[in-house]
Amino acid sequence: MNRTPKSLGALIAGYKSAVTKRINIIRDNLGGPVWQRNYYEHVIRDEADYQRIAEYIENNPVRWAEDSLHPDHP
Repeated sequence: MNRTPKSLGALIAGYKSAVTKRINIIRDNLGGPVWQRNYYEHVIRDEADYQRIAEYIENNPVRWAEDSLHPDHP
């Protein structure tokens, strides 16, 4: 994927690459996955956006037991 140099996307890609290499060296697992696949990244643009995301983060653990992907879900 081509990214514009010095863009936010390029900065994040560089960060994730450096962190992945470091974690895999510590784990002695070169090439192993670190980041969640298909994770949706979102830039917070205003206060309402921030509040919505903060509420999601705060309430998400409570809803985890009800999630169909939870290992103990019936």
